[in-house]
Amino acid sequence: MDATPAMLAAAVAVLAVVASLPVLRRLLSASAGGKKTNPHCHPAHLTLSLVRALRANTADDWLRRCVAAYGPVSRLSLFGCPAAFLVGPAADKFIFASAAVTAKTPESLARMFGRRTIRELVGDEHRRVWAMMVQFLRVDAVKRYVASMDDEVRRHLDAEWRGRGTVAVMPSMKLLTFDVMCTAIFGLGRDAARLELWTEFQQLVRGIWAVPVNLPFTTYSRCLAASRRRRHAVAGVIQERRAKLERGDCSPTSDVVTHMLAEGLPDEEIIDNLEADKDAYDKKVVQEQEEIARSKAPGEALSWDDLVRMRYTWAAAMETLRMVPPVFHTMRKTVVDVEYGGYLIPKGWQVIHAASMTQWDPAIFPEPGRFDPARFENPSAVPPFAFVPFGGGARVCPGNEFARVETLVAVHYIVTRFRWKLAAGCDRSFSRFPLPYPSQGLLIDIEPIQK
Repeated sequence: MDATPAMLAAAVAVLAVVASLPVLRRLLSASAGGKKTNPHCHPAHLTLSLVRALRANTADDWLRRCVAAYGPVSRLSLFGCPAAFLVGPAADKFIFASAAVTAKTPESLARMFGRRTIRELVGDEHRRVWAMMVQFLRVDAVKRYVASMDDEVRRHLDAEWRGRGTVAVMPSMKLLTFDVMCTAIFGLGRDAARLELWTEFQQLVRGIWAVPVNLPFTTYSRCLAASRRRRHAVAGVIQERRAKLERGDCSPTSDVVTHMLAEGLPDEEIIDNLEADKDAYDKKVVQEQEEIARSKAPGEALSWDDLVRMRYTWAAAMETLRMVPPVFHTMRKTVVDVEYGGYLIPKGWQVIHAASMTQWDPAIFPEPGRFDPARFENPSAVPPFAFVPFGGGARVCPGNEFARVETLVAVHYIVTRFRWKLAAGCDRSFSRFPLPYPSQGLLIDIEPIQK
């Protein structure tokens, strides 16, 4: 991947809002005395080799070798618990749309992020919280956030990019996404409370792959402490919003927190749920964005209609998500015995899939290593469940439209305000441990575009 797709990857990969923990092995047994497990697949060896592959950004190759050896349906072990590893669009549909499977979060993450998140809820409870989130994330609601996103992006670039010769893109975009969500969705001001939440959030992310041993001075122990501080800070926000609501100083439509309070959602659930080719860039993305910039008056904010015109830019973002999925894998668990692909997956098993195995399948996306936004200029041409960066079925991410708008606004101001190239000291290394991340944060040299 060249510099431009890498930059788009850095800007887009942070939008995702979910992470989990894959440690994979072995072959799934057929329901009637079928295939035997491979005796050479020792779980400790596979655990260590996969972690090494994630750190070295070779995990996709690792998985391809696994599929080549054991097929598209295989048995794995996740910290001693049986799991099924499924590959392909049919597997994606099964995982996201089947009522036989539900979300699964590792115990370590559940202790850090809470047990009442929308990922963990099922049935009527899931639909209730989902409806509340969608209230503020559907298209007609997101249209109202364009102006505040525009303001946050400009403010961020002025504070973090202007006057600098070199910028680390990944941490910059993570902070921008956090600020946009705080302002547009949760109505938080730029104060000490927001800074505290940002600090604790960063510590929590470091613990995604931490060994779940709660001993003093361990990464996991520090993450649990950060989680407690985060929950305390959010509880303070809830108390403040409850008081405003009772006084009539705000309405249930002011922000997500106030809406959840007005709907009677318990404080615990509110806290748990507040936790997304050079030629293409040079000639098409910039051309599209400069055309929009020329249609605006000096200082005029972007509008929803402007975003609708950014078709090629969004296609480039989608192609980036195809090449670098923001989440390495999706984890579910079976709630009943279920058959898939001629195999029985017992109740209580974990079910895992890796989006890259489908999104890099040359039978679906020819020359998958080539950055080609044209693949997404006609979204209907992409086979169903072959491209699932935001999930699918009833579990599709409710924030996908929000992520699209933030991405487009950020790209607009970056490409119309700055020229850039990889910094001389940028070694291009890339890791997926714990999430996709350029090892040096993607260092670029920037130069302001004089208007």
